[in-house]
Amino acid sequence: MAQQTALADMSAEGTAKPDSAVVRDALGVGVAVGLSGFAFGVTSAGSGLGLLQTCALSLLVFTGASQFALVGALAAGGSPFTAAAGAFFLGVRNAFYGLRLSQLLALPRVLRPLAAQWVIDETTAVTLAQPTRRAARIGFTVTGLSLYLLWNLTTLLGALGAQAIGDTDAWGLDAAGPAVFLALLAPMLKTRTERAVAGLAVVLGLGLLPVLPAGVPVLVAALAAPVALFVQSRRLGPARRTAPDATEEGR
Repeated sequence: MAQQTALADMSAEGTAKPDSAVVRDALGVGVAVGLSGFAFGVTSAGSGLGLLQTCALSLLVFTGASQFALVGALAAGGSPFTAAAGAFFLGVRNAFYGLRLSQLLALPRVLRPLAAQWVIDETTAVTLAQPTRRAARIGFTVTGLSLYLLWNLTTLLGALGAQAIGDTDAWGLDAAGPAVFLALLAPMLKTRTERAVAGLAVVLGLGLLPVLPAGVPVLVAALAAPVALFVQSRRLGPARRTAPDATEEGR
């Protein structure tokens, strides 16, 4: 038993990652993504939101895709209800991230409400990439803290800069939000099903844009996921039924 324990400890040490490497990687993600808060500040101010409203979104919502979806729908003339609904559905994914991270991080109960504010795409990606719980906690904390501080700072600077720039549409800054979101999303589309969902969502969103009120096409595009999964299950169904039974082959 003692020998097995020693081997397990050695294996854990062999897969451990230096704290400095975790901090470096986490800061790289936090700084790279945090700078895009400037684009959100400019876009939000250009959509008609005030300085306090823009900063409050970054402080309280703190999920870039939902924030860009909200101000984008408002800028296009959508109602606050449809804009908020689109942002809400985009933000639901963070709840599923939280279920996974809560088991991995195993934080004290008193810290969980605070950590929940930092459960976003970037912190989840950095945390899941770590080999040990210690590294996961460091990665989550450093990514969340650096990104939260920098995102809110650049949001403030972007909103203030938008007032000096004037017409943000003339500078093409209204495309900054979608560009940042696509840059974050593209590396995550690794399987054929994920790419099919993304492609169908684009077709639905762009195809319905001229005929539906602003903000509604985003909600309809959310149907791409169940549709793609249904088609995939129908395609795999016959293959599963015709596949030879392993137990029968063994006989």
